[in-house]
Amino acid sequence: MTDTRISELAVAADSVWIPARTATVGADNEYPEEGPSKEVTTDGFWMQKFQVTNARFAEFVAATGYITVAERPLNPDDFPGAPPENLQPGSMVFRRTAGPVDLKHMSQWWTWTPGACWNHPRGPRSSLRNRENHPVVHIAFEDAEAYADWAGLALPTETEWEVAARGGLDHATYTWGDEPEPAGRKLANYWHGEFPYLPDTGYGQTTPVGNFPANGYGLFDMAGNVWEWTTDYYGEDRATTPCCAEGSYDRSQPQFPIPRRVVKGGSFLCADSYCMRYRPSARRPQMVDTGMSHIGFRCVLR
Repeated sequence: MTDTRISELAVAADSVWIPARTATVGADNEYPEEGPSKEVTTDGFWMQKFQVTNARFAEFVAATGYITVAERPLNPDDFPGAPPENLQPGSMVFRRTAGPVDLKHMSQWWTWTPGACWNHPRGPRSSLRNRENHPVVHIAFEDAEAYADWAGLALPTETEWEVAARGGLDHATYTWGDEPEPAGRKLANYWHGEFPYLPDTGYGQTTPVGNFPANGYGLFDMAGNVWEWTTDYYGEDRATTPCCAEGSYDRSQPQFPIPRRVVKGGSFLCADSYCMRYRPSARRPQMVDTGMSHIGFRCVLR
């Protein structure tokens, strides 16, 4: 099947049209990386309704033999000082803590797990059984880009992603409007309960795509479930978006000259008590070579 035909099928089956518009992106609030807000104009484009699922990614792997970054051998020179037991293919996996912890130290709930990858999301003994329609995770930027190329699609820019996430609601705080999720009405898969140890029933992990209401454009899970890659390099705020990889390096870790791209949308780990980043304006940096158990993607067609 040709790339063109795959794109046609993708648009017909699971994408929606995001109309050209002028909108405001970013926010001027307590999260400095989200500001300053600014007005942007985007052309119309198609966007997949759903985050790419395990089933869809499996089709790509079966057709191409692709091996994700998390499955490839590691070069010790790239990780100076790392314990030998960590120098195995793997990824970062979220583990609930036994009880309340100091939320300043993410290492208490993130664990480097050899053997964790897209089809073993919790470690080498886990599988995708009953998770075929969950979003694929442990996806590095290169992996997402490879899938998009194979499908004849592309990854969105941060601006495209945010305009689409707002669903036509300019200036809205959430994908559904300005008010927080009301009691008893489930609007997104973010952390409900005590983070990071006691989620409410039905939360604390990924859910099947489309399990929560769509936004105004008919897009599902633009808030929560998994973070999604964009093509923009990460800068400290909206005024300092780097033009190239070097400008996105983490200055606090000069020993790791690894580009960082913007991920959007938050995940099942975003808790109001810790990180309210399931809002359209929210953003965070992600090293391009690192997938985690809460990072996936979706594609666009321009």
